[in-house]
Amino acid sequence: MKFKEIEGSTMEREWELFLAPYEQAVSELKVKLRGIRKQFREQDKHIPIEFVTGRVKPVDSILTKTAIRHIPLNRIEEEMQDIAGLRIMCQFVEDIYQVVALLRNRKDLKIVEERDYIENKKESGYRSYHVVVEYPVQLVTGEKIILAEIQIRTLSMNFWATIEHSLNYKYQGVFPEEMKERLQRAAEAAYLLDEEMSSIREEIQEAQHYFSHGRGLLENEYYKQIKNETPENQ
Repeated sequence: MKFKEIEGSTMEREWELFLAPYEQAVSELKVKLRGIRKQFREQDKHIPIEFVTGRVKPVDSILTKTAIRHIPLNRIEEEMQDIAGLRIMCQFVEDIYQVVALLRNRKDLKIVEERDYIENKKESGYRSYHVVVEYPVQLVTGEKIILAEIQIRTLSMNFWATIEHSLNYKYQGVFPEEMKERLQRAAEAAYLLDEEMSSIREEIQEAQHYFSHGRGLLENEYYKQIKNETPENQ
């Protein structure tokens, strides 16, 4: 990437052109990951993916990160792994590792780095599983390999991470000791919740299966009854 020393609309256009392939990568990966979810549902199996979100890092965040990590602008593509970012939410910790295995088996992307912050949590208490992939996008100028970071976490891990991220802005990355300790306790509480849910995972899945199928049957019977009671059927 080569940015000229210019300002205004021309610079904005250069950033738009630079980020366009990342937007395409995020869009395509979201479709494919949601496709995995659909396939599990169609096969009437437990769905390891609860939902998927994605975003392209804003320009101001990119520039802030380059300044903090001393990344030259002409090295952004190689050294910044999370310009394209996706998050996969799971119900159970076991689902996270199932999703990782699914990603490893895919032929349309290549995993270049894995970071397990579940088994090796950060000092802050942060837990998640990060996978950095190379993903090829097809452009009119030819194929371009895009780096994308996929974060896989449970709903409780995501709740904690979202709150911590918000507080990080307030304290500008320097938490008071009391707040740091409270966040660490909250992170452990969130993980204990995940462990407890894992211990009754089979019962939860059975209940979810019964509810989804039972609800469908009940709704069918309800609508049949309503239809039979309408004036044209009397």
